[in-house]
Amino acid sequence: MKLSAPKNNIWWIAVILGVLGILGTFMSIPIVSANAFWFVAVAFILLALATYFKGM
Repeated sequence: MKLSAPKNNIWWIAVILGVLGILGTFMSIPIVSANAFWFVAVAFILLALATYFKGM
């Protein structure tokens, strides 16, 4: 299995989702706070998929 680094766009999207999820745990953000776990989970899955598939 050959892994590759994710593109900058995907990396930034994952970072933003992860930060929103973490902030949603500690602060009250209308949509994010109720789904904070899923924001972080999607960010992690997005990074894993971008590492696995070349060109993503």
